Amino acid sequence: MAEAALFDTFARAPLRFVRGEGVWLVTESGERYLDFGAGVAVTSCGHAHPHLVGALKDQADKVWHLSNLYEIPDQERLARRLVDATFADKVFFTNSGAEALECAIKTARRYHYSKGHPEKFHIITFEGAFHGRTIATIAAGGQEKYLEGFGPKAQGFDQVPFGDLDALKAAITENTAAILIEPIQGEGGIRVVPKELLKELRALCDSHGLLLMFDEVQTGVGRTGKFFAHEWSGVAPDIMAVAKGIGGGFPFGACLATAEAASGMKPGVHGTTYGGNPLAMAVGNAVLDVVLGDGFLEHVRDVALVFRQGLAALKDRFPHVIEDIRGEGLMLGIKARVPAGELVTAMREEHILGVPAGDNVIRLLPPLVVTAEEAREGIARIERAAEKLHNEQLKKSA
Repeated sequence: MAEAALFDTFARAPLRFVRGEGVWLVTESGERYLDFGAGVAVTSCGHAHPHLVGALKDQADKVWHLSNLYEIPDQERLARRLVDATFADKVFFTNSGAEALECAIKTARRYHYSKGHPEKFHIITFEGAFHGRTIATIAAGGQEKYLEGFGPKAQGFDQVPFGDLDALKAAITENTAAILIEPIQGEGGIRVVPKELLKELRALCDSHGLLLMFDEVQTGVGRTGKFFAHEWSGVAPDIMAVAKGIGGGFPFGACLATAEAASGMKPGVHGTTYGGNPLAMAVGNAVLDVVLGDGFLEHVRDVALVFRQGLAALKDRFPHVIEDIRGEGLMLGIKARVPAGELVTAMREEHILGVPAGDNVIRLLPPLVVTAEEAREGIARIERAAEKLHNEQLKKSA
């Protein structure tokens, strides 16, 4: 009956989790699942991390909500920590990744408007991208399955093929304001943008007076073994959208920008009711305590190597089930030869959770606190799932 009361917008798996412990989720009946989806790269510090839980409980006893009409000390502290650890000079806090992208889009457009160029509002994006579910962000993503039925596509988004530099150059006009890209496409199938291309984008933006925008909603906050994925390339954006892992499970996001890129965002031109609320800020500061702690990102890189080696061995053993292994750090993808849904189901039967993506890919996005031992346990469960599908294929071909 409860399900019937909800919008029919999710095809939910028949699982009900009531408790989490680190990288594990526990069902109503007490079954334990390895959570290698992490709520789609959200629970960066694992489930029920004591430092995050303590921070939230302490804040809950003080004040839950304050309007941005007033100063919020923990908001200022978190913004300063993000500025000190990144390219940015300014931060705007939001409730979600889509809102962070909305802020990024508005910041880019407002920048050119404030410079006397209101005609420069177009943003170039890439096929396979996913930037959120609002009217503007589905237009930015450009995928027909998300646009269908919601009226005319929002103006100002010009999409080019993924990785096609010539098409990108041809798309730049006098109306172009910015280029928006995910350093690794998540929903698009864990497709890594080559570092050389990111450098080319930076050079193009500089030569044409455009803003470079990174969507690091899924790739950020340690997910790839760097604080943000773009750091691997040595390229810095002008504007960046962040969410998911920054809250460790508490919903909030942020738009980061240089002082120049944010120069058009004056009092009254943008706002939020809940963004930057004290509960979110307490958790966000606790997440940074963990992720920016000594040795944490090195740990992510070390465990990622265990994953890559284990998955590569499975690819060699089951070539008719696994076509390729993709990704960076603990943002990994298994490109399947069988329908991806079949592998997701087989993994679930082995009590390990993954996340479907485009291009017939299953995402592996474990909490960043996952240990090497837990990684090996996960590989063993994926191995059993792949072996089951492999044997089924043999029976069909016999």
